[in-house]
Amino acid sequence: MELYTKILRKSDLVSNIRIVANGIYLPQEQVRNKELETRWNLESGYIEKRTGIKNRYYATNESIQSMALKAVKMILTKKQDIDLIITATTSTDLIMPGISNYIQKELELSPCICLDILAGCSGYINALDIAKVYMDSRNIKKALVIGVDKLSAITDKKDIATAIVLSDGAGATLIEKQENNTSNMYIANIQAEEDKEDILTYQYGKKLYMNGKEVYKYAVTKTIQNVNELLEKANISLEDVKYIVAHQSNLKIMKAIASRLQIDMKKMYTNIQERGNTFCASIPIALYDMQKEGLLRTGDKIILLGYGGGLNTGSILMEIG
Repeated sequence: MELYTKILRKSDLVSNIRIVANGIYLPQEQVRNKELETRWNLESGYIEKRTGIKNRYYATNESIQSMALKAVKMILTKKQDIDLIITATTSTDLIMPGISNYIQKELELSPCICLDILAGCSGYINALDIAKVYMDSRNIKKALVIGVDKLSAITDKKDIATAIVLSDGAGATLIEKQENNTSNMYIANIQAEEDKEDILTYQYGKKLYMNGKEVYKYAVTKTIQNVNELLEKANISLEDVKYIVAHQSNLKIMKAIASRLQIDMKKMYTNIQERGNTFCASIPIALYDMQKEGLLRTGDKIILLGYGGGLNTGSILMEIG
């Protein structure tokens, strides 16, 4: 029984999926700090000092569905057989049909599994792991995993704490099953716990609410616990990890996470400065930017780290294939 357990654990550490490509879409309207600081009569540099953000994007005249579609179109330059589409979002304005169904229809993709999930800012992590489970257990060769949010539509413009942070955007990832039994390291640690104080909530038809201080406390404690558990399961140290690609929530939070993990900020990839906090889209947008900058190479081990509403916390250790 003990031997079987060891073999089972070893098999849980690998997968034959790989990331093929990443695509993003960012709206044309950019909102720089100066505009918001003027609107609220804030001193110059106030927003960057508090959040690390210099710029964010607003999708004024386009839908969340069209944003997701444009991100996918960056990847699918020609018609392909897609077996699974999973979209993570927190701000969809159409419950049925889902964004995934919309993409299938617009691109005239063959019949496939289409899912939209709600898991807060950690949604992309959950979606990626669901896709991996489907691909391991079924005859699914290619999957699209999408993170998209149109937060400008649900932000209370009078609430400075959220309005200076939130941004719109979409990110999409194409993953496929590798042939010839090739496998890479892959392990996930996904958890949820009760949001007893309702520190991060959104009710359809109303505005998003975030208790910044409590979110900060949650983010810099539960993420550390989650990552350490992940490393223990994988039996590796952070020295073996090239980058942590975290949800781009707030630069202060990411710096605090890096400090508590005792790693250099160079290992904590950030692009929130120019992208803002795009919730479910932040990690796939970061992956695209890293790929474009030539930071990811075959064999690199990275940790994807999501955290947010729910409260949901999730991390995935994966090896670039």
